[in-house]
Amino acid sequence: MTISPNRQITSPLAADNRSLPAARPRVKLYKHRIAISHADPQSAEQLLAETLGAADRDALHGMLRQLAKASAVAQKPDEANLAFMISMIGSIAPKDSIEAMLVSQMVSIHVAAMRCACRLACTEDPLQQESLTRALTRLSRTFSAQVEALSRHRNNDARAITVQNLSVQDGGRAIVGNVTQHASMIVAETGAAETDAKAAADRKSHRGNDRLHVEHGAGA
Repeated sequence: MTISPNRQITSPLAADNRSLPAARPRVKLYKHRIAISHADPQSAEQLLAETLGAADRDALHGMLRQLAKASAVAQKPDEANLAFMISMIGSIAPKDSIEAMLVSQMVSIHVAAMRCACRLACTEDPLQQESLTRALTRLSRTFSAQVEALSRHRNNDARAITVQNLSVQDGGRAIVGNVTQHASMIVAETGAAETDAKAAADRKSHRGNDRLHVEHGAGA
C-alpha cells in the first residue's frame, strides 16, 4: 500500500461537522533516543501524558520507552506500530497509574497476539502451527483477563449503601451489622447476629411463665 507523504494519516476518519480533539503529537524514533514531534515540546508532553495516563514526566518517558520496545518488528522498534499503540491507549483513556500500566500491557499483548496470528497464517509446518496456536490462545486469554481486571478496577469505587433502620415483622429476620450493597448483591461485613420475631416471642413466653408461677404461689 502506498501512502502519499502529504496525507495526514492521524486525522479522524469520520467526516462530519462535530468538534474534534486536537491532533495527538507524533513520537519519532531515532537510533539512541525517542523524540516528540511538535512545535511546543512542553504542550506535547502534557498531551501525551494525558493520553497515556502518566502522572509525571518520568512516567511519560518511561512508558514511551517500554512501548517502543514492545512495538519492535524484526528486533527494531517500529514507529507506525508505536503510533498505533499510543492511539489505542488514548481511546481507552486510562484514569490513573494502575490503569496506565494495565492498558499498556493490554495493547502490548494485543500486538503480540496479532504477530502470532500472522505467523500462524503464514506457516504450513504442523509443529509450528500447534505451537503458535497455543501461544495465540494464551495471549487471547491474557487479554480477556486484562479487560476484566480493568473493568473491576473502574467499578471498584461504587458507592456503598449502609442500612441504618430496619423494620422486622412477625416471621421476618434481620442482619445486625454493617451492610454494604455491591451491584445487585448485599453483603454483611460483620458476623450476622440474627434478631427476629421468634426472639420476641420467646421473651413474651418467658414473661408469661413468670407470671403464672407468681399466681400459683399466691394461691398456695
